[in-house]
Amino acid sequence: MGVKRIKPNILSERFEESRSFYNDVIGLREGDGPDWILFFGTDQREVQLSVMKLDVKAHIHPDVSIEVDDVDDVYGRAQTAGAEIVYPLTDEEWGLRRFFVRDPNGAVINVTQHV
Repeated sequence: MGVKRIKPNILSERFEESRSFYNDVIGLREGDGPDWILFFGTDQREVQLSVMKLDVKAHIHPDVSIEVDDVDDVYGRAQTAGAEIVYPLTDEEWGLRRFFVRDPNGAVINVTQHV
């Protein structure tokens, strides 16, 4: 038996705002599901679980990390949408370009790109 997927679950009463954020800002596609849950994803399925102390650079704990292929584009969309940027777009010495943004539910999303 092997693990096939790990999915974070964010508690929300703000489905329309969440739908706009994850579709339009982050760039995920919405899948089908019952009326009490929103599914978002891509064609790729990855397994990774991070257990960490407080982020050593941002000093904010991200609830979810999402790797994208163009972090600058997502950063621009987040700014255009008026989303709260809680850690600015930064090139980290360990090979990531990233920023943190708060989703409509208050969850901190670490948006990353390997550089």
